[in-house]
Amino acid sequence: MPLVGTGEIVGAAAAARHGCGAFNAIQLEHITAIITGASAAAEAPVIVQLSQNAVKYHGSLAPVGTAALAAAREAAIPVAVHLDHAESADLVREAVALGFGSVMFDASKLDYTDNVRATREVAAYCHDHGVWVEAELGEVGGKDGVHAPGARTDPDEAAEFVASTGVDALAVAVGSSHAMLTRDAALDFDLIARLEERVPVPLVLHGSSGVPDEGLAEAVRAGMTKINIATQLNKVFTAAVADDWRAHPERVDPRKYLGAGRAAVAVEVRRLLGVLKLDHVEPVKVTIEQTLRD
Repeated sequence: MPLVGTGEIVGAAAAARHGCGAFNAIQLEHITAIITGASAAAEAPVIVQLSQNAVKYHGSLAPVGTAALAAAREAAIPVAVHLDHAESADLVREAVALGFGSVMFDASKLDYTDNVRATREVAAYCHDHGVWVEAELGEVGGKDGVHAPGARTDPDEAAEFVASTGVDALAVAVGSSHAMLTRDAALDFDLIARLEERVPVPLVLHGSSGVPDEGLAEAVRAGMTKINIATQLNKVFTAAVADDWRAHPERVDPRKYLGAGRAAVAVEVRRLLGVLKLDHVEPVKVTIEQTLRD
């Protein structure tokens, strides 16, 4: 299955009134786990995301970005590779040159006028190179930024922003928050429905790890399409690695404990994709041995 564009996956999900999973990866174990989990979820398409912070962790985009693209090209299912929360136009251009099919350009720290100008320039560049673009508005409420629980996106401003920038998808603030360790965020479903009615491009939910399953499903029913999940995968990965260390303190082969983390992420990805497609799926058993390549 060839590498596909994010727009292809998001467009199909929007047409079917399903959500599509966009999962953030930090290293290769995350990347392969996301693809394994999607392959087990009735061969669901999936978006693998690399954030600007993940790029900083690796020192540059090329090593981890090349790995993600290679894994996507080897997958048996449609996989898109997406640059998430890029605040630098230079990083966007690097991703486009490397072969990423989509980027999320984040100029939300700027005031509205400067955000529109910067985002419009990036969108024009990306579209000239056949690359799909996601963006977001700035802070609407809450001192901790656009994805603080108190922040809300105004539907009229969102529609104006999309028209002024030409972006292909819009991340909106509806009650979720980044890096939540509990899953008790209360989304504003009425606002999601109003945004979906006013905004002519697919809506993106950031901070989805803090939203319970029923909230994610209801968000999709209300009009949300692309669902970004990062912290939840980190939680299950870390817990599985810690459990393996406690059970086998004598192990020194990192493939064993990292394999446990990778297996746990694969299971969680499959489960979440079932939630986003509004299906109820049984957990798939993915063993450590299945995830290892000795």
